[in-house]
Amino acid sequence: MTCKDEVELSFSEINLSTSNNNLVEVNIPNAIGNENITNRINSTIEKTVIGSLHVGGSDNITSKSIEESITAFNKEFQIFKTDFPEIAEQWDAQIDGEVLLQSSEIISIAITSYIYAGGAHGTVTISFLNFETITGHIILNNNLFKDVEGFKKVAKSYFDKAIKDKDVFLDTTTFELPENMAYNEDGIVLLYNTYEVAPYSTGIIEFVIPFEEISSFLHFNSF
Repeated sequence: MTCKDEVELSFSEINLSTSNNNLVEVNIPNAIGNENITNRINSTIEKTVIGSLHVGGSDNITSKSIEESITAFNKEFQIFKTDFPEIAEQWDAQIDGEVLLQSSEIISIAITSYIYAGGAHGTVTISFLNFETITGHIILNNNLFKDVEGFKKVAKSYFDKAIKDKDVFLDTTTFELPENMAYNEDGIVLLYNTYEVAPYSTGIIEFVIPFEEISSFLHFNSF
């Protein structure tokens, strides 16, 4: 890949819907440029959105596109209304994506989904996706770092402060990194979704560790 190819990789925002959709709004980044790279990035984003919109167990997802998922979500609601006509609540799904960082080595994207499909409250879930800029391949969490254990030691002190600020009491002797970590302009973002480490009432736990404190542990450059 040439430097020219790298510079030409960019993102636009796209809005996806269907003709009979009243419940779902999807606004996500769309990678533009070298198709070998952008197809991988866009496919991974698409699979994340499809998974977010799926009602039921993740082992029986059949939708092949976001549009199919939107249609399926609306159909599930109609089935629900047929089975429970006395329930007045309207289902709702809002999915938004943003590019947190795009550098010569790494692209980090956040997908935020709010899904309400009945029950006491809706669910907000944030998913971070990290890609190699020159290939478009997804980066596994452990591959974000040259020294995971060194990074964990720094991360634990930030985690302890974050839960203290929320007045949450947890056993931090068995500290684990979250499922979602990403690069942004200031450092590495660590995010624990609701229920990941604490009760629902705690909400999302999120904090940023500045690059200057952890640069020696990182595998990718943020510039």
